[in-house]
Amino acid sequence: MKRTVYVQYQNLNYDYVGPWFLDRLIAEKSLKQFYRLSEQRWVDVYHDPIRGIGGKYFGPNRRQGNKAN
Repeated sequence: MKRTVYVQYQNLNYDYVGPWFLDRLIAEKSLKQFYRLSEQRWVDVYHDPIRGIGGKYFGPNRRQGNKAN
């Protein structure tokens, strides 16, 4: 079963797209919102934090691992 994301375009039409295509639609500003299944809610692409956009993280950098100083 392929994973799909339920989206609503700016013209208010709905569709299902693959997760890889979601990034493109967000970058093109084609979407109004998409449904985040893990939170069971619609995400507004202009007001909610999405895929690293719209938020700042001030915690430790976990991607570099535990490096000694």
